[in-house]
Amino acid sequence: MSMPFYVSPEQLMKDRADFARKGIGRGRSVVAVQYADGVLFVSENPSQALHKVSEIYDRIAFAAVGRYNEFENLRIAGVRLADMRGYAYDRRDVTGRGLANAYAQTLGTIFSSGGEKPYEVEIFVAEIGDSPADDQIYRLTYDGQVADEHGYAVMGGQADTVAEYLGEHYREGAPLDEALRVAVGALGHTSSDNGGSQDRVIPTEDLEVAVLDRTRTQPRKFLRLRPNRLDTLLGERGPATHAEPEQLNAPESSSSGDEPPIAPPG
Repeated sequence: MSMPFYVSPEQLMKDRADFARKGIGRGRSVVAVQYADGVLFVSENPSQALHKVSEIYDRIAFAAVGRYNEFENLRIAGVRLADMRGYAYDRRDVTGRGLANAYAQTLGTIFSSGGEKPYEVEIFVAEIGDSPADDQIYRLTYDGQVADEHGYAVMGGQADTVAEYLGEHYREGAPLDEALRVAVGALGHTSSDNGGSQDRVIPTEDLEVAVLDRTRTQPRKFLRLRPNRLDTLLGERGPATHAEPEQLNAPESSSSGDEPPIAPPG
């Protein structure tokens, strides 16, 4: 009888974390920025069908990086949980903090269990309030850790380089056009092969931009910004340069919501 192969728990968790981080790092960054009237999400995503930023509920939005089929399951589960809670109790009982806690439980359980691979995803859950002081951005990692972000946050891709640019150029309470220019400039600021940095102009058709805008009169505050409005907000820029094609790791079948999502946490 052969002896079973032994791996220490510390080494097992380290290997699972390294696996998840590598999968997340292969994608492109997503930026969340607080501006005067809400929260702005910007990502470089040429696909018109596979969205990284989506609406969850009236004042709550969801953004993710990593494997598309995995964070799409998380998004669907979040929508169902929010709808169920809002219908059973009250729409005001659906909060970003509650959804972030539910996602943290799900991701933490998947990461610590040895029966399946960890999710290669990181997600933002953002909620706007009646004033900028009430806005909240939660960042959740592959292992279920939750961080409460302020001002701006970056995940995926060259997150450190993008965050460094935002730290130098971000201004609290900026209007939408200024916040958008800073976020797009940060995404175009990447590390070069020789250890330096380079700046490129991302074409508007390759940008996925959405906002949670508290000034909207409708109860639903989520809004996608189309290329024609992006051109107006960004103004005159240099010649656009396209990045290398990205593998979104989409599932083989269509992701129209037919795939069975994970069960929402209790």
